[in-house]
Amino acid sequence: MMMASEMPQIAEEDQLRADLYDFLGLLLARPPSADLLRHAAGLTGNETDLGQCITSLARVSKVTNEKAVTSEFNALFIGLGRGELLPYASYYLTGFLNEKPLAQLRNDMAARRITRAENVYEPEDNIASLMEMMAGMITGRFGHPASIADQKAFFNKHIGPWAAHFYSDLEGAKNSVFYASVASVGRTFMEIEREAFRMAAD
Repeated sequence: MMMASEMPQIAEEDQLRADLYDFLGLLLARPPSADLLRHAAGLTGNETDLGQCITSLARVSKVTNEKAVTSEFNALFIGLGRGELLPYASYYLTGFLNEKPLAQLRNDMAARRITRAENVYEPEDNIASLMEMMAGMITGRFGHPASIADQKAFFNKHIGPWAAHFYSDLEGAKNSVFYASVASVGRTFMEIEREAFRMAAD
């Protein structure tokens, strides 16, 4: 969604964080392609909570096909009129779309020179875009890598107050099968990020 530039070098752990944010953004922006499903199926986790969620996602990805996951995505996020879930910060924080959280996000995007791609029409406060923005801030996609303090401020303002709630809703949604595993990864990752930022010095 965002414009990319040449990536500066960052610490390996930050690259891994950015990769996971980007991966979640890809899975939530549109139904995954066969190639993305194959990539997900090839992931290997470890014994941590997040690693076990990734292992589960890989297992589900192996038995999921493009047609089924497209149908699931549409039921969850598109629907007839609207999907089962509305994955927008404004909706989760105010009960309505296009409210103050979106305006605040747009101000912060402008300050960080983050721009919406021309072919994207979704409001910028959707979960996929926010995952992608965090990845870009970590890697320096929008100019230079953001400091931990800047990442923390952005996360705490635009992601922390609602993303874990959204992922929990996605885990339990009646149409959620493949996306229940995606949601488990997202919810667990958000908890890790929230705790890491809590412990980080401003």
